[in-house]
Amino acid sequence: MINAEERIPRDHPLREVKRLADEALKNISRSLDKMYSSRGRPSVPPEQLLKAMLLMAMFSINSEVRLCEQLQYNLLYRWFLDMDMLDEPFDHCAFSDNRKRLLEHDAAGKFFRQVVRQASEAGLMSQEHFSVDGTLIEAWASMKSFRPKDEGDDDNDRNGWADFKGKKRSNKTHESKTDPEAKLYRKGQGKEAKLAFMAHGLMENRNGLLADFRVSEANGYAERTTALQMLAKQKKAKTVGADAGYNTKDFVAECRSKNITPHVAGKKHSAIDGRTTRHAGFSVSQRIRKRIEQIMGWTKDIGTLRKTRYRGVANNQLLAHIAGAAYNLVRMTRLLRAA
Repeated sequence: MINAEERIPRDHPLREVKRLADEALKNISRSLDKMYSSRGRPSVPPEQLLKAMLLMAMFSINSEVRLCEQLQYNLLYRWFLDMDMLDEPFDHCAFSDNRKRLLEHDAAGKFFRQVVRQASEAGLMSQEHFSVDGTLIEAWASMKSFRPKDEGDDDNDRNGWADFKGKKRSNKTHESKTDPEAKLYRKGQGKEAKLAFMAHGLMENRNGLLADFRVSEANGYAERTTALQMLAKQKKAKTVGADAGYNTKDFVAECRSKNITPHVAGKKHSAIDGRTTRHAGFSVSQRIRKRIEQIMGWTKDIGTLRKTRYRGVANNQLLAHIAGAAYNLVRMTRLLRAA
């Protein structure tokens, strides 16, 4: 018999990731136990599904089918999921069959927050200084599906969906027939408008770990609104760094009402002045906040968030929590090794 434990090198970086992930799952085991049904055939344990999604995020696997194929012969993946050589790989349908239960019990969210708690208890996170940023997640919906809200599906004229040149379209009058929660959004002047969602990250400034990661509809207010919601959970927050998109009177005023100093990048009509920018901490915060752009890049390029494979905000929030947990776990292993 082949012993997978002996085949994985002792210094393999995935060993520490597995240890931290198993510890986090153990701490939320009571909540996960409630997902099991007392009737019917045995299902795939939610712990195994969450760890399988972690593998997908860390190894840029953008398909459940592809992962399950890898489980047929990839010894590293089987070891990570605590499968021996005789265990039959689960079918890819296990993900879609159990996704509703994962959402109902907020399993991915609890797992992400437990990973954040691990980092905090290890002294790796700042409780006072943060940075925020937002990015677009391209929706799994074609521009051809963005049609008038009162228009039904016409199976006889599907090619006509592409004939929208010269027609004015907006989120008020149109919606995607594939994913109604996806919104038409353009990141800036001269940029292409796409059907998208928005991802919002809150990073602590000590070691660049994610303290919160959320998904919302794409609109012009989502970045600032969601940033304030995430900051409201940080009771000891003192400063928040952000780019010029957050330099608005309402965001600055809301931050100050929470006793948080807004270190937002300057622009022509700035909502902050020398009373904020003259301090050395402002320059430090502006320099460190750029790390969050690296996090967003990692979750999109490595964590498969550039274009979602799910529909709706709730499903994409599950995907974001897994990608955020994967980033934190990889980052934590490096920090703990260097300690």
